[in-house]
Amino acid sequence: MIRTNASTINIPTTLPLLPLHDKVLLPGVVTRLQITRRDSIPLFEKILRTYDSRDLSKCVIGAFPVRTPPSTTSQENANKSSSPRAEDVVSTPSPMVPVPSFGKSQGQLVRSSGSVDPANIHRTGCAARLVRLERAVGGFTVVLEGLVRLRLNKITSQSPFFEAEVTPMPDRAVDKADQELQDHIVALRSTSREFVSLLQSLKLPAPVLTQLQKFLDNVAIIPGQVVDLLMSTIESTIDEKIMILDAIDMKERVTKAVELLTRQIHVLKISQKVHDNVEGKLNKKQREFYLREQLAAIKEELGEKDSGEDDELTIIENRLNTANLPAEVQTAVDRELKRLRKMQPSSSEYSVIRNYLDWLADLPWSKSTEDILDVENARKQLNDDHHGLEKVKRRILEYLAVTKLQQMKGDVKGPILCLVGPPGVGKTSLGRSIATAMGRKFHRISLGGVWDESEIRGHRRTYVGALPGLIIHGLKKCGVNNPVFLLDEIDKVGSRGHHGDPSAAFLEVLDPEQNSTFTDHYLNVPFDLSKILFIATANSVDTIPAPLLDRMELITIPGYTYAEKLAIATNHLLPKQIRQHGLSEGDVQVTQEALLKVATGYTRESGVRHLEREIGSLVRAKAVEYAETQEKLQSGESDKATEYQPLVTLTDVEEILGQEKFVNEVTERVAVPGVVTGMAYNGVGGGILFIEVSQMPGKGNLQLTGSLGDVIKESAQIALSWVKSHGYEIGLTNSPSQNVMEKADVHLHMPSGATPKDGPSAGIAMVCALVSMFSNEVVPSTTAMTGEFTLRGLVMPVGGIKEKVIAAHRAGVRKIIMPLRNQKDVTSDVPANVRDDIEFYYASTIWEVLREAFEGRAPVRAASGPTIDSRM
Repeated sequence: MIRTNASTINIPTTLPLLPLHDKVLLPGVVTRLQITRRDSIPLFEKILRTYDSRDLSKCVIGAFPVRTPPSTTSQENANKSSSPRAEDVVSTPSPMVPVPSFGKSQGQLVRSSGSVDPANIHRTGCAARLVRLERAVGGFTVVLEGLVRLRLNKITSQSPFFEAEVTPMPDRAVDKADQELQDHIVALRSTSREFVSLLQSLKLPAPVLTQLQKFLDNVAIIPGQVVDLLMSTIESTIDEKIMILDAIDMKERVTKAVELLTRQIHVLKISQKVHDNVEGKLNKKQREFYLREQLAAIKEELGEKDSGEDDELTIIENRLNTANLPAEVQTAVDRELKRLRKMQPSSSEYSVIRNYLDWLADLPWSKSTEDILDVENARKQLNDDHHGLEKVKRRILEYLAVTKLQQMKGDVKGPILCLVGPPGVGKTSLGRSIATAMGRKFHRISLGGVWDESEIRGHRRTYVGALPGLIIHGLKKCGVNNPVFLLDEIDKVGSRGHHGDPSAAFLEVLDPEQNSTFTDHYLNVPFDLSKILFIATANSVDTIPAPLLDRMELITIPGYTYAEKLAIATNHLLPKQIRQHGLSEGDVQVTQEALLKVATGYTRESGVRHLEREIGSLVRAKAVEYAETQEKLQSGESDKATEYQPLVTLTDVEEILGQEKFVNEVTERVAVPGVVTGMAYNGVGGGILFIEVSQMPGKGNLQLTGSLGDVIKESAQIALSWVKSHGYEIGLTNSPSQNVMEKADVHLHMPSGATPKDGPSAGIAMVCALVSMFSNEVVPSTTAMTGEFTLRGLVMPVGGIKEKVIAAHRAGVRKIIMPLRNQKDVTSDVPANVRDDIEFYYASTIWEVLREAFEGRAPVRAASGPTIDSRM
């Protein structure tokens, strides 16, 4: 609202001063304030005592904005005091267009906290006339009308309220001869009319628009008042309004007003566009609703009831509408629904499309479970479910901690974990524990024997009976888009053939950079797999293709020692078997000696799966005894019932399980020349193997048996060549020119013959076996060795050290010779109780191996010159 007679009111040179916080009063504008400040209430108390309610309009005060210093500025005020550029405002428009107040603003609260520092009072303000003054809770409600700009000369009093000397600064008459000013006024008129036309499209009250339109007709006469009015109607910051308040010069004020109006017009246009789009969509939905209602009424009038097919279509359409589908999927759904409505239910294509839409409706496009990323809780869960495996647990906790930090930044891209280890060590149960610790759903996908790529990616809908692949099936079963998927036995995926390569299909699934747009052949629309935690398991990485292996982070799970097996059997396996056989905890008790006997004499494995079966046999035997005793007691034959003994001792183990199935191979063997104990490692764990060498009359040939692979055959050739070339230094010949195999053949055999064997790690054991045979000296049966060696006599490091050492310890080996560069593996990986039972010797050359293996008994004359380690 504008007061045209404002300039006729006499403005005193000394006025009471009202500090305004987060508010600027411009001339010609009416605003309402809630007064609650301690330094402002006395002012209005005095006004009520001085003026009658009918004479309030004669009371004039000065309203000056207060600038809060930066040190005490809150974040809210900092946002308000910033001066955004026009393009910034346009790029982030307000969702609601501000309704202009046209001279009247909503009640503005003058804050009641703290006192005003006179230095923070702005030097330009506005003379204000009291329109209304009423008491309110905690203060007053005041309606003020801006009159004219004021310049603050000096504050004369601060108590009980501010008083100051001021100078009025009324607007000067428009100089029609100033062409530049006239050009600015023309621009103001143009932008103002465009602004008003946009407000008309928002259907604002007609009287308000009429009043504003009439007022704009006089813009050439009173441009300053038009600017002040328009600035009170648009969205602007406190600094921008103070900038208009400070603009005494008419040309400067009009120029700044045009800039702010132009920015507001951009905001209004974008808001109008958004409003039109939303209204258009709503109108389309409303039209569809009315048409469907009319169609239903027509059918009812004709006596035609909706068919079951229509009910089915309605149900599936409702399911799809509530599935929160992505835009690309929604387009495909609309297309298929349109086709489905045109088909007869008896058509074969009808059921195909219907099944397809059912799958799209059932998938969790936007349903997720909230992660429980509590590292301490996860550590407790892993420790409760699994004994040992400290390195594995530490890596899993690292993953959970990193995921928690990534979620805080909104960027979650976790690794693809692959748990590698022998059977029965807990790979699958580790995946289940991770899901439990994170609060996610768990789904296991067995990949053993999967030979068709379509099992992973799904079949195309052109095939009869086509269905999505295992990944989409798992998502439908879980009902959320962020479960834990366990890809079990990924190393046993079938090899490529005419059905495609299944392992190649996993290249997209297990790539964090690609799986956000995974497209199943059946769905033919992308689905985001990036939220799924994939955990793969494998017994060996040898059969996993290199590109697929590169996408996964390997976590090796080694075999268990006897001490670990004993702890697992006591804390996990035995209580589990007792519960599964319907007994209570006190009904069956097994001594530690009995459990250790079962682990050493009746099982020979890296894991504990077979150990659990043997413990189950013990529990079943005691269950039979317990049941028979209870039957006799219940039938009244208590005199015939023998007292039930729940304890299973060492003697009971052999009676229940029979004779021991395994004995220590090493301790049962007698050391003979030509036989050496080697160490092996494969997908099911570690073990020992024996290398047997014998010679016979012949022509210097080498015969190899025992299902040996190409690499191990080459190791045997290298070993024989080295022994022949160094026969004199070893003490096998009388002169350097003599051939140790001049009239003999050598046969090298590695039992068991039915088990394929390959790898380079038996090299030093073969050398020792050949030297033992030729020199007729024995290597102790409790000494085992592993290591690759070169033709120059260097001992090279090998892998699988922990599994080999544990298996050797299990077999009774008490001394191990291995490469010097594998010493760090023993120190970091092998359990302390195993290291304490075994004497380790680390060698860098084959001469050191021979001296330690034969304990100085071999007739080694002297080692040849220093071996040269070639480095490039």
